[in-house]
Amino acid sequence: MQELNDIMVKFADSGWDLISTPAQKWLNGENNKESLIVALHQANEECGTCGCELDPLYKKALSLLED
Repeated sequence: MQELNDIMVKFADSGWDLISTPAQKWLNGENNKESLIVALHQANEECGTCGCELDPLYKKALSLLED
């Protein structure tokens, strides 16, 4: 679970509202798993191959959340 929290911190600090807002809610303890998963799928579609450091984290976070 620490790995997922570390990823959520990176997403929350990203400045991209699509992922930063749901990630911050997750970190605040809100039960928003479904909306977070939707946001991560969208982020992966829109940006998952741009080459930034977040690209592999979308897939990793999704695998941890969907297990």
